Amino acid sequence: MSGWTEEQLAGIGEAGELTITSRDGEGRLRRPRTIWVVRQGADLYVRSVNGTTSSWYRGTRDRLEGHVSAGGFDADVVFQDADHALDDAIDAAYRDKYGPGSAAVDAITAPAARTTTMRIVPA
Repeated sequence: MSGWTEEQLAGIGEAGELTITSRDGEGRLRRPRTIWVVRQGADLYVRSVNGTTSSWYRGTRDRLEGHVSAGGFDADVVFQDADHALDDAIDAAYRDKYGPGSAAVDAITAPAARTTTMRIVPA
């Protein structure tokens, strides 16, 4: 079970964008970033379009904790590496939500972005 309510899953999962903030090594929130989020079943997933070099993604690796806001919901979260067996389904969720065939969707479903797929879970 993901820990999200159905209302949270719907609100965050249907939001066009998610504001994500990771915690630094001292536990302080960093600068927020706006990214895409998709729902797959009872879980929410994010990826870095710029792969592992993205500063927001690297920031999540320090404590695996942060905060997200989207769809009228705010939550402290834990970042978990996704099961890469789900990559194709998550790619499909990105294409369904953001439209197939755009350069941005092609980038978020590319191999470099797929390696950064994280499940976000309420803390």
